[in-house]
Amino acid sequence: MPYPNAMPSTYPSEASAPPPLDCARHAVFLDFDGTLVEIAPRPDAILVPTDLPARLAALSDACAGALAVVSGRSLPELAGYLPGFAGLMVGSHGAEARGMAPPLGDSPSGLAMLQNDLAAFAASKGLLYEEKTHGGALHYRQRPEAADEVAAFAADLAAQTPGFAVQPAKMAMELRPAGVSKDRALSALWALPVFAGRIPVFLGDDTTDEPALDWAGTQGGFGIKIGTGDSCAGYRLPDPEAVRDWLAAAQGVSWGV
Repeated sequence: MPYPNAMPSTYPSEASAPPPLDCARHAVFLDFDGTLVEIAPRPDAILVPTDLPARLAALSDACAGALAVVSGRSLPELAGYLPGFAGLMVGSHGAEARGMAPPLGDSPSGLAMLQNDLAAFAASKGLLYEEKTHGGALHYRQRPEAADEVAAFAADLAAQTPGFAVQPAKMAMELRPAGVSKDRALSALWALPVFAGRIPVFLGDDTTDEPALDWAGTQGGFGIKIGTGDSCAGYRLPDPEAVRDWLAAAQGVSWGV
C-alpha cells in the first residue's frame, strides 16, 4: 500500500492524521525531543512520562524489535532518560548507536577545541551551551534576537574546523561531524534483519528530521511531522501527547504522564 509523502504544507489546514500503527507490518523510528517528549526551555529540563520507557519496551516487543529511537541527543544521555528500554537507539544524529555497529568511530580531530569555542561563545553572549559526545550546540531560546549572530558564529567555526558541519535546529545551532544525518542512520538501521519486509514510519518535529521523514517516504513508508511548520511528511500529529496516544492505540492501552 503506498502512502503519501506530501509536498510541504502547514498544519493543520493541509494536514491529515496518520493511519493506525500496525505492529505486524510497520517499522517504527522515533525522534525524542519534540516527538516523544515536549521541548523544554533547557535540554536538561524535559519531563519524561514515567511510563515511557516501559511502554516503548512493550511496543518494541509488539513490533518484534522493529522499533528504534533516533535522536540528536548523545547516546548516554538518551539512554539515561529511557531506563528499562533496551531496544535499538541512535544518538548524535546518527554518530552513535546501540544495537548495531556505531556509524561513526572516532570524532574528527579538533573536537575539544571546537567544544571550548562553543562554550566560551555561549558564556560571553548569555546563551545555553549543550555539550554532545561528538560536538556541541548553542541554544538561543532565551535570546531569540541572537539567532543571526549564533548562525554566523557557527558557520565560521565549522569553516575553521575540518570534519564538522552546522546542523540548524529549533532555536539552536549545532556543530556535528560532517556526513552524519538521521536519514543515513535510518539506512544503516534498515539493513538489520529485524526490519526486513516492513514498512518504515518515521516521526519527527524538527528541521533535523526532514531528511529522515523524506527517507521513509522514498522507501515506501511514510513520515509523520509533529507540530507546525513546513515539512515533506504526508501526515501530521499536533504534539508529543498525540504521538504517545497514536503509539498506544496500536496496543489498546493508554499512556500516563
